[in-house]
Amino acid sequence: MGVVVIDGSTVRSFVDDEEQFKKTIDERFAALDLNNDGVLSRSELRKAFESMRLLESHFGVDVVTPQDELTSLYDSIFEKFDADQSGSVDREEFRSEMKKIVLAIADGLGSCPITMALDDDEDNLLKKAADLEASKLEKKAS
Repeated sequence: MGVVVIDGSTVRSFVDDEEQFKKTIDERFAALDLNNDGVLSRSELRKAFESMRLLESHFGVDVVTPQDELTSLYDSIFEKFDADQSGSVDREEFRSEMKKIVLAIADGLGSCPITMALDDDEDNLLKKAADLEASKLEKKAS
């Protein structure tokens, strides 16, 4: 278990490091592309969001959301990612939408630091942002 402290500037710095951000997002895309066809289908993207349990819990407490409402919410998320309305999400569309999401998190955090407890092996974008910031600070110190 690790503890990280981040604020909006930490997250924004992660996005600004285009090489690291692209690498991280591309790794996430590859993990979600279950059939390795180079695009994310509606079901692949839904499985990813279902695994995060963003819509089925509220502050860690399970909530009951009708299945048709969940389907509607997941469909609207997919449509947001599928910018060209091709019926699938390509790597560039995924990168673009994830950048918007992560920058929105940065804006929401602002200059107020938060402390997060994360599993060491957890694949979390905010943890990656904190790790990148820590590595930059180590380089400056040496």
